[in-house]
Amino acid sequence: MGEVKKAMIDSAAADQLAELFKALGDPTRVKLIGALLHKELCVHDLTVLLDMNQSAVSHQLRYLRNLRMVKRRKSGKSVFYSLDDSHIEQIFVQTLQHLRHE
Repeated sequence: MGEVKKAMIDSAAADQLAELFKALGDPTRVKLIGALLHKELCVHDLTVLLDMNQSAVSHQLRYLRNLRMVKRRKSGKSVFYSLDDSHIEQIFVQTLQHLRHE
């Protein structure tokens, strides 16, 4: 039991991991990540794809950005979003594969 206790995740990391999964617990955020999985998109494109208003999409993107799940890039007046790194893509794809596995 001592080995298991030493190898266990610490409280701070457990909180961060739970927050990441909490973010994936919202269908809108899952759809945003799913769209960004394919390519970098501007806020306008995301509002059209998700059939949502800009304020709601921006709010969700801010939440995901604060968790370092997405990043943004400004180009003139436009803001483009993409996945922060390949780890987010891997988590997303692995989870989808798990769900589709029979």
